[in-house]
Amino acid sequence: MHTKTLKELSALLQARKISATELATLYLGRIAHSDLNAFLHVDEALTLKQAALADQRIARNDTTPLTGVPIAHKDIFVTRDWRATAGSKMLENYVSPFDAAVVERFNQAGTVTLGKLNCDEFAMGGSNENSAFGPVKNPWDKAAIPGGSSGGSAASVAARLTPCATATDTGGSIRQPASLCGVTGIKPTYGRVSRFGMIAFASSLDQGGPIAKTAEDCALLLNAMAGFDERDSTSIERPAEDFSAGLTRDIKGLRIGVPREYFGPGLAPDVEQAVRAALSEYEKLGAVLVDISLPKTELSIPVYYVLAPAEASSNLSRFDGVRYGHRARNYTDLSDMYMQTRAEGFGDEVKRRILVGAYVLSHGYYDAYYLQAQKIRRLIAEDFKSAFEQCDVIMGPVSPSVAWNIGDKADDPVANYLADIFTLSTSLAGLPGMSIPCGFGQGARNGRLPVGLQLIGNYFEEAKLLNIAHRYQQATDWHLRQPEQA
Repeated sequence: MHTKTLKELSALLQARKISATELATLYLGRIAHSDLNAFLHVDEALTLKQAALADQRIARNDTTPLTGVPIAHKDIFVTRDWRATAGSKMLENYVSPFDAAVVERFNQAGTVTLGKLNCDEFAMGGSNENSAFGPVKNPWDKAAIPGGSSGGSAASVAARLTPCATATDTGGSIRQPASLCGVTGIKPTYGRVSRFGMIAFASSLDQGGPIAKTAEDCALLLNAMAGFDERDSTSIERPAEDFSAGLTRDIKGLRIGVPREYFGPGLAPDVEQAVRAALSEYEKLGAVLVDISLPKTELSIPVYYVLAPAEASSNLSRFDGVRYGHRARNYTDLSDMYMQTRAEGFGDEVKRRILVGAYVLSHGYYDAYYLQAQKIRRLIAEDFKSAFEQCDVIMGPVSPSVAWNIGDKADDPVANYLADIFTLSTSLAGLPGMSIPCGFGQGARNGRLPVGLQLIGNYFEEAKLLNIAHRYQQATDWHLRQPEQA
C-alpha cells in the first residue's frame, strides 16, 4: 500500500477500500522503524484524531481528492498542535498558536498530518546538514545527503514514509532535494502560495510547494496549496486554477530551451548523460530542442548570497530571547542576554549568513553590494524573458552532481553554495521550476544515486510544467524507482 501514488491512495479512500485511520496507522508504523532522521515530531494521537475526522467526512460524502490522504509538513511551517522548530535550537520547543496558511488549506481539504519534517536551520542550506537536530540521511545511500533545505520532505517521500510532503524553495530547496532523492517537486511562481505562517528566511525568495512521487500527485497538492491570501502582502490574486485538468495534453511541437551555460565544465558527466537522455526522450514525444543562452547564470551565486543573507539578517533579528523561543540562562544585562541567546540558539551557517547580511546592509557597503545585487537580479530576470521568446520551457540539470556524502563539504561552505548554480537564477527571477527523476549517476560509494531533470516555465505556467512532466512520466518509469529498503 505504501508504494502507491497519492492519486491511487485517494481513489482507494473514496471507494472505501481502505480507511484514513488504517492508512495513517500504516505510515506511522513505517516512520517508527525508520532511521533516516526525517521526522522531528510525530504524535500518533493527533494523527489518528485527524484520520478519524477524515473517515467521518468520507462516510458522509463530504470529500475532496485529498480527504484522508496522509501528508507531512516541513518544519518551517508553523502548526497549532505540532512543534515548529525551523530545524533550530532557537525554536526547539516552540508550538504556534495558529497554523500556517498552507497547513490550513490542507486541513480544510481533509488531509491527515503524519508529523513535522527535518530541514536545514531556518531553511539555510543545500544538504540538510545544518539542522540542529542532525542531518537527514538519503534513503538511496544513508551515507549521502538528501539535499536541502527540504531534505526531510524529499527523503520521507523517497523512503515511502509519506506519500507527499510540503516543502519550501528559496534558492532551490524543493528542486535540489527532489533531484538527489529521486522524487518530484515543484516550486511555484513567487506569490502563488501564501507565505503566511512560513518561518521567514528571505522574504522576496521563499516559496512553498509540494514534493511527491509524480507530477500528477504534485498537481493535486498544488490545487490545495495555491491561492490568494490577504494575510500575505506578497500573495498574488489570480483566478483559481485546476492544475490537474491539462496533464494529458499533447506536447508535440513543444520548444525546449537548452541553456548552454548549464552544460559547462562543472557538470558531472553522469548527470549530463542522464539529462541528455531525458531531452532525447522528449524529442521522441515530439518536442524540439532549441539552443539558448542565460548569460548571467554564474552571477546568480554572488547575487543570491548577497540578497538572501541581507533579508535573513533582518528576518532573524526577532529571535532575541525576549518574546518567544530560546533564552540564555546566564547573562549580565539586556545586551548580554541578546548576545548569549543568539550565540547559543543559532547554528554556524545561520550565524554566517546573518553576519554577511548585516555587512552588505551596513553604511558604506549597501550601495556597493546590496544595491548592485538588486540591479543584477533584474538583469537575470531579463535573460529569462528573452529566452522565453525563443522557447516554451527551459530544461537542464538541477544539481551539478548526484548526492555527496554527509560531511564531505562541511568545512567548505562555498562548495555547498556552488551546488545551487542551476537553481538560484530561477528563484531570483521568481519563476516556477520543478525537478523530475530522469536517471541515475554514480555515488561516492559506487552506488547508483538519482539524477533530476529541471523544468523552468514562464510566470504562472505551473499547469504547463506539470503537463510536460506528466507526459515524460507516462513514457518512462524513473519516478517509480525506489530505494531497496523502501
